[in-house]
Amino acid sequence: MKLFYADHFVLPLPPGHRFPMEKYSRLRERLLASGHFAPDDFRVPDAASDTELLRAHDAGYVQRVVRGTLGHDEVRRIGFPWSEAMVERSRRSAGATLAACRAALAEGWAANLAGGTHHAFRDRGEGFCVFNDAAVAALAMRAEGRVERVAIVDCDVHQGNGTASILANRADCFTFSIHGARNFPFDKETSDLDVELPDGTSDEAYLAALDDALALVFRHQPDLVIYLAGADPFEDDRLGRLKLSKTGLAARDERVLGECQRRSLPVAIAMAGGYARQIDDTVAIHAATIDTARRIFATAAPL
Repeated sequence: MKLFYADHFVLPLPPGHRFPMEKYSRLRERLLASGHFAPDDFRVPDAASDTELLRAHDAGYVQRVVRGTLGHDEVRRIGFPWSEAMVERSRRSAGATLAACRAALAEGWAANLAGGTHHAFRDRGEGFCVFNDAAVAALAMRAEGRVERVAIVDCDVHQGNGTASILANRADCFTFSIHGARNFPFDKETSDLDVELPDGTSDEAYLAALDDALALVFRHQPDLVIYLAGADPFEDDRLGRLKLSKTGLAARDERVLGECQRRSLPVAIAMAGGYARQIDDTVAIHAATIDTARRIFATAAPL
């Protein structure tokens, strides 16, 4: 198993900042303590290179991020103060999804214990997202000749607007987002498939909608799935507005990952959002996703 984690993921933030940055280190600790994962399962990813980033992002934007010359409004839209650590974190997060894709293609599945930065556009970041790791990784896998088609299955509670925009009109990249209709971002982009759910949607309705959507996703016949397993559809998420239980979220993971395994499709997992009132709930949901993948793929032969 390969789980990509770096201490760079935990960015020092000002007191009172609402992003739960410590969830990443807590997730690693929880997985290690579970007894199902050995220290050697955790790999430090390389930072994404300029070449890799520039397939998905404009050169001017990348330069402003790296050099610290983002405008005030650009920094405000991202939601993190600029620092060299912020740049390194953003590169490593994209690099971790790149590494997870390469590992998944060889071994069936792998995970980035951060990532899911789906609000980053070609020329800007927003919503705690600087570089769009799923788009960077999908375009890299195509450029490296590893796959013909990629599907991005985005189950974060917020629409993957940046991903939809970057990958629009590409027949080789299928973007699917299932999200709250009335949640951020309020100006939605158009994915290849969008499923918008009303506030208060709970397990049964969510899973029925997901089942219908996955049937359409797999018609695309992807060679690789990038799965954004957001914890924020959880009923006690501060930013979620949906009402999924932990049991419902586990069933979501079973459906997505089980279908990938059944179809012999490699899957790279990214954690995406999670803002539960109790950070331990977010960590538990993320950990359950990884453990579900471990269990489902345990008996599968390497691809």
